[in-house]
Parts: sequence; structure tokens; C-alpha cells
Amino acid sequence: MNLTLTKNSLALETNRYRGTGGVSENNRSLGFQPAFIDRETGTVHWSRFPDGRLAPCHLLDGLPADLVRARDEQGRVTRVKSSVLSGFVHDGSFYTRDEAAALLVSPSELDRSRNPDTSLRKAA
Repeated sequence: MNLTLTKNSLALETNRYRGTGGVSENNRSLGFQPAFIDRETGTVHWSRFPDGRLAPCHLLDGLPADLVRARDEQGRVTRVKSSVLSGFVHDGSFYTRDEAAALLVSPSELDRSRNPDTSLRKAA
């Protein structure tokens, strides 16, 4: 069963992965960009501000309208379709938070020659 990604669940994910390579602050310097994948279509969307600029962390507000399921009174995205998952793009491949956390056990252990074969999607 897919859990729907909301503003609150995104904050809980960030808290869960704090201190690991599964959060932007720990992997940004290694070239990881926060992103989302629509598992239904395989399309990867980089995290963006509503104005289109790349965001340094996961933000729902920059996702395309067809992924949005709910907005608050100010128009900010509060929920997206259930097939959307947060993660990161690195060297053109999408990594889930779990994959990034496992790959980056510690920033000094990043081995770019190791590419886990887990059906990673190429970023568009």
C-alpha cells in the first residue's frame, strides 16, 4: 500500500533520516539534489520552489499540478498523489531516501564506482 506524501509526512521522513545520507544537509555537498519520483510513470521531478528554481530540500510546492491532490488556503501544496516518493538525483540517477542513506553511511565512504542495481530511474 502506498502512503500519500503530505507536508507533514515529508517532515516526518526528514526527521527519520536525520543524521544519515537520506537528508539533503548530509548529501548536498556530494552532489545529491532533492527530488521526487512518480512510481506510476517513472518520471523524476527535481525539488523546486514554486517559481521554478531548484530547492535545497524537499518541497512539495514546486511539483507539477497533475501530481497535486490538495492545497491549503494560501495555495501551498499539502498532499500529492500516492505514487510520489521523495529521494535524490545524483549523476542522473534517482535514489530513494533509503538508498541514499545506505550508500552514504558516512560522507567519507562515498564510493562512486559502486552503483547499486536497484532499478534506479534516470532523471529527466
